[in-house]
Parts: sequence; structure tokens; C-alpha cells
Amino acid sequence: MIELEGVPELIDPVMVAAFEGWNDAGDAASTAVAHLDREWKGEVFAALDAEDYYDFQVNRPTVFMEAGVRKITWPTTRLSVVRVGGDKPRDLVLVRGIEPSMRWRSFCNELLGFAHELGVELVVILGALLGDTPHTRPVPISGTTSDADLARRMDLEETKYEGPTGIVGILQEACTHAGVPAVSLWAAVPHYVSQPPNPKATLALLNRLEDLIGVRIPLGELAEDARAWQVGVDQLAAEDSEVAEYVQTLEEARDTAELPEASGEAIAREFERYLRRRDGGGPGGHATADGGEAPPGPPFLRDGRDGRDGPSGRPRPPKPPKAGDDEDSSEE
Repeated sequence: MIELEGVPELIDPVMVAAFEGWNDAGDAASTAVAHLDREWKGEVFAALDAEDYYDFQVNRPTVFMEAGVRKITWPTTRLSVVRVGGDKPRDLVLVRGIEPSMRWRSFCNELLGFAHELGVELVVILGALLGDTPHTRPVPISGTTSDADLARRMDLEETKYEGPTGIVGILQEACTHAGVPAVSLWAAVPHYVSQPPNPKATLALLNRLEDLIGVRIPLGELAEDARAWQVGVDQLAAEDSEVAEYVQTLEEARDTAELPEASGEAIAREFERYLRRRDGGGPGGHATADGGEAPPGPPFLRDGRDGRDGPSGRPRPPKPPKAGDDEDSSEE
């Protein structure tokens, strides 16, 4: 039984959730929820029992000192509430944690129990994946839902994805089966500069969330951080001719895809060819655009000498497909 004695009656509440891990490339999604919590001074009212959902050999607790006393912080998922003022005030229930190691159905049911008790009208789950997108262009944000009516009303895509999924996909489907309207917002993070933070992707997620739920989100220094991040990546890319060439190729592909006369099916075929040519990776990465998992290890833009075959010790970026490549050569 969930008891929420310390939580006041909420106004038009929306639950906004993000989880560190596979669904959180560049920490973009979890940083977005942390930003909301910080800007609106969220008050934690509940935390899920870490013992029920986390493998502590995977997500280890941390020890810290407070006033000379040793204390332990356990990895878990916490819920806080913030009130957004203005002409039409409303409340946000913020869910921020780590993708659970086990018992995902129970985990989702517990979150939905809170949503029911608080009268949540909409659940928005933020995620970020690694994609073939250039850092020089606006961050692509896709909004998906399993609810056809919600898709039409909020100008979203009705999800038709098939393949591996993380807690974001599981929670969205749990909401659908429970009759709770739910939306997932995904930011595409450039896979060649995947290390966190990525303030540009975080900013894009917050801008899309702002439009979706009709609230004004204070952005603080995020816009300036995003500009500084892009300048820094520009400088790193300029130091490596192969990376610079690769980024230019991505820019051309992106610009072509946005032309009105561009064929979506043709672009999808080219993208599939590119995916088939990419080397596979082991576990430990982030979600990618095709639902797979990016290989762990250093991104392209990274200082260091790790023995890879790229200039300055950096790994070489994969060569994207050319428009003239035929179907047979892509299978080699």
C-alpha cells in the first residue's frame, strides 16, 4: 500500500521520468530531469527500495562522510514533486534513477502505483540514444506513444519499433496497459562524441518537453553550455581530418534528408546498408537508433593514446555508405 501523507494535493500533475544507463546516451535524459529538479527545488517524497531492483555489484553504493560520520548512499530511483507557477500552475512528479537490474515489471507497477495515487494525467519518459547525426545540426528529437489518439492529439509518432528495449520502452508499455497516457521523447546523440555531458541534447529534450506539456522551463546556463560544447567539439574535429570529413558526410546526409523531395524509403535503405557494414559491439554501451547497443570504449573525439589505428591515437570513424553502392556489396 502506497501512503503519501507528506504530499499535497497536486494540480494537473505530469510525471517526467529518466533513467541512467542504456537509455541515457551522453547522460542527456537524466541531466534534463536533474535540471528540472534543481531549477524548481524539488522535494523528494519517496524512494524505491534499492534491495528490490538493483544488483549492487553492477551499481555499487557509495560511502561518504557527513559531520565526521560515515554514511552510505544506495543506488535507487527517487521521486520528487515540483510546482510550476504562472497563470496556470501545475505540478510535475519527477522520477530519476538508474535502470533497474531486475524485476522490471514490479518496478514499473510500483511507479504506476505512485502515479495513480497522485492523480497523474500524463507520463513523459525521456531517453537518449546514439545516432548517426552531426553535432553541428539541431538535435533530432522524436516523440513516440503507443496511444493512437494521443499521437494524433499531440503530433507524435505511433511507435512501431521492434527489437531490444530498455526500461523506457517497458515503462511506456506498462502505462499503456494500465490506461495511463504515456509519451517517450528521445534525443539522438552523435555516436562519435558520446561521452557525457551533452548539454545540447539536454537542452533539446527540455525544449520539446516544454512544448509538449505547456510549461515554461527556466533553462539557466544550459544554452550557453550547449554553445560551448559545440565549439569544443568543433575544435576537436578540426584537429582530425578523417573525423572532419566524416562529420561533413553526416551533414550532407542530414541536409539531404530534410529536403522535401528526399525519399524517406531511400534514406532508410542507405541507413540500413551503413548499419550492416558497421562492426558489432559488446555489452556495456548505450541504445542506438536501430535498437542495438553501441560498443563500449572511447568515442572518436577523445584525447589519449589507446593503441587504436586513428590519428593521434583516436579510432578511425566508420566510412558511411555512398549513394552508388549496390545491395550485394553491403553484405561483404
